[in-house]
Amino acid sequence: MENLKGKVALITGGTKGIGYGVAEALLNQGLKVVITSRDRHSADKAAKDLASKTNTTGAVIGIQADVRFLDNQKDAVDQAVKTFGQLDIVIANAGLGHFGSIEELTSEQWSDVIDTNLTGVFNSIKASVDALKKSKGYYITISSLAGTNFFAGGSAYNASKFGVTGFTQAVMLDLRQYGVKVSTIMPGSVSTHFNGNEPSDEGAWKIQIEDIGELVVDLLKMNPRTLPSKIEVRPTTPPSK
Repeated sequence: MENLKGKVALITGGTKGIGYGVAEALLNQGLKVVITSRDRHSADKAAKDLASKTNTTGAVIGIQADVRFLDNQKDAVDQAVKTFGQLDIVIANAGLGHFGSIEELTSEQWSDVIDTNLTGVFNSIKASVDALKKSKGYYITISSLAGTNFFAGGSAYNASKFGVTGFTQAVMLDLRQYGVKVSTIMPGSVSTHFNGNEPSDEGAWKIQIEDIGELVVDLLKMNPRTLPSKIEVRPTTPPSK
């Protein structure tokens, strides 16, 4: 996918954080972008903000879609194809976290994390397989270093991200025979609003959302013969403990 101009990308959870940063990077490369959110107002507002920020009116739309439900993802794919004529890239990014020891974690919190972070990735890919086989496209899932490094209080989040990492690698083997590329990005600390964090100058040492956007662009531009299937990315210089 060395020439990105005119390609169409669908980004789940694209209204803020990593998803927003990736959307901005892709719009700046001349792609058309569909972002999704559980909340229609958030999706519409983020799409409007992105269009203004990148001077790309008409190239980005927001859709209300909940990754927990396959029908929602099928509708999002259908709207993307109907609006822009094709679908080339899916960034399965939507995610959340509930943290606490197994004694504190509720079954509702467990389900919320697994259904969003893991089943949501399955739904996003399952809903778009035919479209991406047709375009010989690219799936990129956003996992985490928590998908290989476990920590106390992270049972639900670890389980979801370990699952995303393994799921993505298996799907990569399933789909490469069709010319579809599949990668997972596993970031460490990123400066976002995740888990109640407030981005600030004190977090300047963290990975920034535009850094992940740049990484996605680099992956998409890589020669088709080469596939970095799993990418770990960390802050260069974290604070000393």
